[in-house]
Amino acid sequence: MKRWVGSLISVLAALGLAAAAHAQTVAIKPAVVFSTGGKFDKSFNEGVWQGAERFKKETNIAVAEFEPSNETQFEQALRRFAQRGQDPIIAVGFAQAVALDKVAREFPNIHFTVIDSVVDLPNVQSVVFKEQEGSFLVGVLAAMASKTGKIGFVGGMDIPLVRRFQCGFEQGIKYASPNAELITNMTGTTPAAWNDPGRGAELAKGQFDRGVDVVYAAAGSTGLGILQAAKDRGKLGIGVDSNQNHLHPGNMLTSMLKRVDLAAYDSFKAARNKEWKGGVQVLGLKEGGVDWALDKDNEKLITPQMKAAVDAAKAGIISGQIVVHDYMSNNSCKS
Repeated sequence: MKRWVGSLISVLAALGLAAAAHAQTVAIKPAVVFSTGGKFDKSFNEGVWQGAERFKKETNIAVAEFEPSNETQFEQALRRFAQRGQDPIIAVGFAQAVALDKVAREFPNIHFTVIDSVVDLPNVQSVVFKEQEGSFLVGVLAAMASKTGKIGFVGGMDIPLVRRFQCGFEQGIKYASPNAELITNMTGTTPAAWNDPGRGAELAKGQFDRGVDVVYAAAGSTGLGILQAAKDRGKLGIGVDSNQNHLHPGNMLTSMLKRVDLAAYDSFKAARNKEWKGGVQVLGLKEGGVDWALDKDNEKLITPQMKAAVDAAKAGIISGQIVVHDYMSNNSCKS
């Protein structure tokens, strides 16, 4: 009898814990408005999609999506989702800031997360990254891998955010090899610069003709052309945002990881757990927001000396011994 009662108590206790855990979550209807360039750009957008997919698989909660073909569709998409009661809504990319500011004011009870920009409203969570820190690390690797001492950077749209990548990359190069030379090109000055693989390939080939043997592509879908050109010429490429090492195994030195997948996943998870908060989140190496990729596709290119050097640089940045200048602090690569 005592054994039976004890078992019953255990079952009731378990059911009580389960009910309490369930009570701590709320039903949500998450949504994502991607940046232009396509959901499967193998870079920035796709990273967000991976975070949303992870949340979907863990919770069986559907995530509504919209892929805009141009920037004029941002405001309409955000408003339509808000009208439908989607909550939270993730706006991917700095270009959505103006539209989001307007729509978020119209729907103060809807939670919005914007990635790569800051919108100062109580119902907006702004997630930005210290891209310069991750770029510093891949700069160290580029300098150590280069045989010519000439390294390339091809950015997408010429804006301060992309210059932040370039500036951090240059600092990492100089840290590892003060005499190395960085050759830089930007693809364009309009949003079309993010989705022009042909132009990216042309710029990369021009750099290779000047002696570059390692190129960092920070250009969204345009980067696919840059990395393909590196493969075709037998040079080394460096990917960005998502782990792109698998695109050209043996020719991808590494990828600078920008964990936009975590930004998306954490936003949805926090909303479901009633822990969502507005304000600004700044994610760097210390917070796990940026890093570099080492896997089976590039491990043969990374020598023990290179790994030791980049690990030391990473530890130095996290501890504060190495300070990586942020281009966006003064729109200059000089502190």
